[in-house]
Amino acid sequence: MPRSLKAKHGFTAWALVVYAFLYLPILVMVIFAFNKPAATSIAGFHGSNICDIPPAQVGNITVWNGFTSCWFSAGLHDPTYIPAIVVSLQIAAVASVISTALGLCAALALARMKPRLRAPFDSLVYLVLVVPEIVIAGQVVFNTSVAMLIIRARFVGMGDVLEEAAYDLGSGPLATFRQITLPRLIPAIVAAALLSFTFSFDDYVLPAFTNGTTNTWPIVLYSAVRFGLTPAVNALATIMLAATAMAVGVTAIVLRRSRVQVTPGQEKARGLDAALGLR
Repeated sequence: MPRSLKAKHGFTAWALVVYAFLYLPILVMVIFAFNKPAATSIAGFHGSNICDIPPAQVGNITVWNGFTSCWFSAGLHDPTYIPAIVVSLQIAAVASVISTALGLCAALALARMKPRLRAPFDSLVYLVLVVPEIVIAGQVVFNTSVAMLIIRARFVGMGDVLEEAAYDLGSGPLATFRQITLPRLIPAIVAAALLSFTFSFDDYVLPAFTNGTTNTWPIVLYSAVRFGLTPAVNALATIMLAATAMAVGVTAIVLRRSRVQVTPGQEKARGLDAALGLR
């Protein structure tokens, strides 16, 4: 077997091991979201819903005791979790709107700058993406950089042919932006908003240092894991995982459909990986 083929197979096997290491614990969490309480706990419980058993009496839930889906309803009706979900949704919505608006303004400004003047700002944007989150101390700062990269990739890929045509026909800058530029940027704006919302909703590090007396969804989940684990926690984490995966999937679809065909005077539109500076 050629050496290059052996190396390819070796890297493939190593990649599979890494992915298994990263994602098997998540799969286990999803499976055990449907796990029944221990048989001894069910035998001593006299209620109608086995998922109403207090966390201290659930028993051993690290082994499979049987299938049930009642933990999802129990978790969503728990007064400890619902307020935290609402708070996280509010924070994520506000952070998403602010980040997308700032990212849009930055993308339009940087795309029109000369390369020599744009270089320091580009360095600052990429620095925000690699610096530890606690150093930045702000969700909006990080999300703005992500939104700017996505929107600017779309803006540069569109070219300026239609804008110049609008100017030639007597359209002003504001009318051109409202009728030509903004509608073509909508897919990238939606994608940036969805990613910003996802990053803010899932964030644990910053809220853990700045929450005060207000608890967010990830903080409540982490506390539940530490001080009384039940399959309801796995069920709620599974819901969060599904919502995040759905948002990322919608973002990828929107970005893929937002690609424009290359015409004279245009650069090739880039995908999500290029928008985030991955290639």
